[in-house]
Amino acid sequence: MGGSVPWCRGALSPHRARRWGQGLQDEIVSMADSSTTIDDIEGELFRIERIREILVRRESELRYMMDDIQLCQEISRLKTELQKLLALPENQKSKEEKQREEELVQQIHKLVETRDFLVDDVEFERLREREEDKEMAEFLQSKLSKSYLQRAGGC
Repeated sequence: MGGSVPWCRGALSPHRARRWGQGLQDEIVSMADSSTTIDDIEGELFRIERIREILVRRESELRYMMDDIQLCQEISRLKTELQKLLALPENQKSKEEKQREEELVQQIHKLVETRDFLVDDVEFERLREREEDKEMAEFLQSKLSKSYLQRAGGC
């Protein structure tokens, strides 16, 4: 047995396996239908990737919108409370009411700053997305140009 590969009973011998494999080469069937090309598959993969990017962008956009709505609602609620306190004559306000006024002003200020950061973030994302779109358009243009040149040269 030294170094040889033992063959199980009923298994193909190496010689028969080669002949059998050669006969199958002509019978190998791709998972893709016969009219599908690699370019078709790459194109479909690209379209799917593009759709995924669009969905991720939309998800991000919706999250920003949701955060913005919540911040605006909270700011509005605090302003309403502050207006009620400000409507009271100054000499009739308790120490707690004056302190609450200060707290409300600070909270509103903090929320407005948070919303400003959010708006800046949205703008940054839009600029980044435009840059990505520009780069993708340039890539596609170069890929299409190369593909066209290859087909023109092959004729």
